[in-house]
Formats: sequence, structure tokens, C-alpha cells
Amino acid sequence: MSQIPEFSLRADEEFIELFKLLKVEGLCADGAEAKHVIAEGMVTVNGEVETRKRKKLLAGDLVSYKGKQVQVVAAA
Repeated sequence: MSQIPEFSLRADEEFIELFKLLKVEGLCADGAEAKHVIAEGMVTVNGEVETRKRKKLLAGDLVSYKGKQVQVVAAA
């Protein structure tokens, strides 16, 4: 079983916006591409299609796009 990559929120962050996560994790080349694929319904959050570009992702959320997943985790 492969491990799901994790994105750690910084200590001063409560959330990260969905399009920013796709960009910083390298799942999309830039913010414009991230916003486009979200609007097209190609991204899921916790198994549900998400079309809100600025959806606030909290610790525990699981994002999937093109067969890749990223788990949002709280700051250590």
C-alpha cells in the first residue's frame, strides 16, 4: 500500500485554499491551470467533486486530481 503524500499547514495557518494547494504541490503548473481544472469538476475533496476554487482545506481533508492524492495535515 502506498503512502499518501501530505501537505503540512504552517503553525500560523488554519487552512489553505484548494487552488493554492494544487499549485504548491505541483499537481498543476500554475494558479490559472488549477482554477481551470477545479471549475471543470476534475478535482475531488474527501471523495466529492469540488468546484469552489477558494475552498478552504482543513487538516484531514483529502484532495484528489488525475489519480494523485494529497492529505492536508496540521502543523507539527
